Amino acid sequence: MASAPEAPPKPAFDGIKSVKEGDTFVGLTFDKLDITASVDRVRSPKAGAVVLFIGTTRDNFEGKAVTTLEYTTYTPLALRSLSTITTTLKSDNSSNLHAISIIHRLGIVPIGEDSIIIALSTSHRAEAWRIAEECLEQVKDKVEIWKREWFMDGGIWRANRDGGKGTVESTGDVPVEVLEQEDR
Repeated sequence: MASAPEAPPKPAFDGIKSVKEGDTFVGLTFDKLDITASVDRVRSPKAGAVVLFIGTTRDNFEGKAVTTLEYTTYTPLALRSLSTITTTLKSDNSSNLHAISIIHRLGIVPIGEDSIIIALSTSHRAEAWRIAEECLEQVKDKVEIWKREWFMDGGIWRANRDGGKGTVESTGDVPVEVLEQEDR
């Protein structure tokens, strides 16, 4: 059975690789994500709302049991793409968006653990929800982060978007069906 690598590869770096520009922050890490730090980064006396989105590893994909997820990236490129997203959102919502933070976990992310945190502060809650949703969709669409979903009988690499086409991997004689569907 191939549920995930027995010994995960050594992380490419320790701690967090990040870019902070004014009221925007983006980061990548192999460590567990710090929810409190993400919220604290975006607090503002001008804000009437702080919205927090946390993406977690669930135990299934389309009814198939997932054992773990594994994320990989080329760090400088992903940081640049994340920075472009936060800078653009800040510019497009300059009167309402006070601060924004995106941090994504890399490496093995077990079931129930967090893979991404998006935190932002705005003057009012409705715009906070809208901007957070837009941010997540842009991260999934534009950032060069790939994930491997590990199942009991093998794994599949995907672009980091819902239902993106993937490359099947299997170990042993157990065939693994290709899971393909259009991006949602």
